[in-house]
Amino acid sequence: MNIPFLGKRHADPGTRDPEGIAGLLAECELLRSQASREGVGLDDSPASLERLDQLVPRWRDDEEILPWLGNDAGLYLGTVIVRTVPGAAWGFRADGQPVVRLDSGREFDVVASGHEWAASGAPELSQSYAEVAEA
Repeated sequence: MNIPFLGKRHADPGTRDPEGIAGLLAECELLRSQASREGVGLDDSPASLERLDQLVPRWRDDEEILPWLGNDAGLYLGTVIVRTVPGAAWGFRADGQPVVRLDSGREFDVVASGHEWAASGAPELSQSYAEVAEA
């Protein structure tokens, strides 16, 4: 029931703000800091993924930083995909894990890709992006 003099109804608390969520997921503070120290600027472009792939992986010696950096790398990969691949958007699995979904319905666990990249360098972030962009 919408009664004008009572004011607007509050939005459904389950409603999500896609732009706000995308902004939070794009922060990737640790990755951006590490890249900046190496002289690599992250501008949310596919070319920046190639530059990240070229970094010397000094973080692999630090067991504490590795999982955090892997998480950030995955979120950054997802950010680039969402901002450059038409129809790509952030979504969440039932367990809360952020994923990238395409219009086709395909879903990509970019955080898992980021962890693999941080730990071993393979697959490269730019390669993961190319696979999603082709889909």
